[in-house]
Amino acid sequence: MKLLSEAAVRQYREQGFYAPVPVLSAAEAGALRRALEGHEAEAGILAGPLRHKSHLLFTWLADLVRHPRILDAVEDVIGPNILCWGSSFFIKEPRNPGFVSWHQDSTYWGLDPADVITAWIAFSDSTAANGAMRVIPGTHTMDQVPHRDTFRAENLLSRGQEVAVDVDERQAAMLELRAGEMSLHHVRLIHGSDPNPSDQRRIGFAIRYIPTTVRQVAGAHDSATLVRGVDEHGHFDLEERPDADLSPRAMAHHAAVTGQHAAILMRDTGKAMRA
Repeated sequence: MKLLSEAAVRQYREQGFYAPVPVLSAAEAGALRRALEGHEAEAGILAGPLRHKSHLLFTWLADLVRHPRILDAVEDVIGPNILCWGSSFFIKEPRNPGFVSWHQDSTYWGLDPADVITAWIAFSDSTAANGAMRVIPGTHTMDQVPHRDTFRAENLLSRGQEVAVDVDERQAAMLELRAGEMSLHHVRLIHGSDPNPSDQRRIGFAIRYIPTTVRQVAGAHDSATLVRGVDEHGHFDLEERPDADLSPRAMAHHAAVTGQHAAILMRDTGKAMRA
């Protein structure tokens, strides 16, 4: 084990999640938040496609997806050859109705096998009071369950997708995190989160990691970032690290990559991807 204990890995295998995992110092978490909010002070709230695969746009997020402590924990679960397939900001503004419905991440991603782990990094404290993630332990052992698309404006998911099966919320576990901590969850785990009625902004950054053995089976082209080890399989085009924050080269690369990604995630809807 590089970072996680054997008990932590066992919990992940048996329940589909593990938290909290301290990965960043308070100073590191604070610096990331300042970088985000510094950009927003100049350019406006980060929204739309800029919230998706943001590690291709900002050097400080390119560093984050390669952070040794994050990767050490991920390696303990999926092995040493690691691709970052995606990243997304999940930001809940104060007193805002935005929420995440109960869902499985695997519904529209097209990744096979379902050996995908999300590292959800807290840039701010994530608590019950401001809409922390909740999970249904053990549901990662289920197959893919039916979902319905709602496209609700308040739903932070790309298609507003929600499970079309009953969820026993009495079984839910709340994953509260301090800034600098992360949670890990499996791609099939049913999870969601409530709105933020508090006065505090809740900022999370979800990084999707896969071993290099995983394939994209729902689209002809897909890409990912090699962040550790070697890629002997070549199932994904390898992405470029940004040469500077929001440089013309980084913006062009991000647009091309996210266009392909959106075509996979939004297939058969006739709609553009929101975030």
